[in-house]
Amino acid sequence: MKITLENTDKIVTLEVDGATVPARIWQGESESGVPVHAFITRVAPEILESNPDIDALTEQFERELQRTAKPRAMIDSIPLHLIL
Repeated sequence: MKITLENTDKIVTLEVDGATVPARIWQGESESGVPVHAFITRVAPEILESNPDIDALTEQFERELQRTAKPRAMIDSIPLHLIL
């Protein structure tokens, strides 16, 4: 399955294996059009250290992460503290 996601500014707290971690909610859809949301705790660019443009690519990635979409109504109604 493939999904396309965009980040939102909505952050919740998850309890994972007894630890509390922040997670940003991302929203999107599957390739067949089913709306989805994901709780992302970490994201990093996969950039090979041998790439001479590593600093520029990392900076570009970080700038892109700063742009957020308006959460859909369903996502906006998720409580600030979500315990799994």
